[in-house]
Amino acid sequence: MSFYNIIEKHQDFNFREFFKQVTATDIERVLLKEKLTSLDFLTLLSEKAAEYLEPMAQKAQRLTVQYFGRTIQLFIPLYISNYCSNECIYCGFNLKNGIKRRKLSIKEIEVEAQAIAQTGVQHLLLLTGEAQQVTPVSYLVEAVECLKRYFASVSIEIFPMETEEYLTLKHAGVDGLTLFQEVYDQNIYKTVHLAGRKSDYLYRLNSPERGAQAGFRNVNLGSLLGLAEPRSEVFFTGLHGRYLEDTYPQTEVAFSLPRFNPAEGDFSPSFYVDDKTFVQFLCAFRLFLPRAGITVSTRESASFRDNLIGLGVTRFSAGSCTGVGGYASHDSSETPQFEITDQRSVEEVTRAVVAHGYQPVYKDWDRIQ
Repeated sequence: MSFYNIIEKHQDFNFREFFKQVTATDIERVLLKEKLTSLDFLTLLSEKAAEYLEPMAQKAQRLTVQYFGRTIQLFIPLYISNYCSNECIYCGFNLKNGIKRRKLSIKEIEVEAQAIAQTGVQHLLLLTGEAQQVTPVSYLVEAVECLKRYFASVSIEIFPMETEEYLTLKHAGVDGLTLFQEVYDQNIYKTVHLAGRKSDYLYRLNSPERGAQAGFRNVNLGSLLGLAEPRSEVFFTGLHGRYLEDTYPQTEVAFSLPRFNPAEGDFSPSFYVDDKTFVQFLCAFRLFLPRAGITVSTRESASFRDNLIGLGVTRFSAGSCTGVGGYASHDSSETPQFEITDQRSVEEVTRAVVAHGYQPVYKDWDRIQ
């Protein structure tokens, strides 16, 4: 069985009708349970469940402290290329956008690594556009080997790969994979991914599983909130996580909740997720998969992220730049993949985490050589 088989089973499911029939008794019953079924999870994603946000948040906090303590792990993203062969209508790196394209040399990557390492953060997320001909596996291996001299943990958010290619990067030092499906609704997927390898829905859908098969210790999933009906999208994201957690128990599953931010091309999303609904989704994730990590990036504002501390989030990006490089050179001419809202430095995010009674974690893992 693959995860797509699970999606197929829900193709005729009437989400709107299900949500209409959710009652207060249904929600109260789910909140008393220790392990939730998929329909329990969907119940917590209903509009009716928004009336129970406070008890959901209290339980989410208890579970998060139980499994993660009062900690927030910090990481920093590093884009090393913005070349892309895809035509995704919502993305700043879209092939058709007339932006300045750039790929860092290994020497430039090292300069960026040295600048980032000065913050003390030891978890780095390596990102590229999706242009394998420009950033082949050989280049990525060199980049990772360089970065591993400065960071305990290097994760990747790049184009989907075969299991053997993931294994090659794992041997070079990569320990985590972030790969967003962007949108699980297959019909909408076709309308927003017009060309390039990313237009292959199934290849992308199965890539997180290939990463788990390669032995990455962490696989991070997400859908871009705004592209499709958000409650069903979060539902399928959660099911994807449970499928991986059940099938590959050695792999830590994590979720991100990227909410649409402006990018080059002036794309307007079809759906809007307000702050209250965002918090509901975060809490529902925590109650459905208590051991899963949850990331909230600098797409969100500083005040909003601070208010999420204690509600289920376990990871923050900090001091982020979403253009190529940018930590050593501070080149303002670079076009970002998306706009950053929380522009605080690592030090400022650290102070905010401490002020909320939590411990910022710069390093929580290292590979035994």
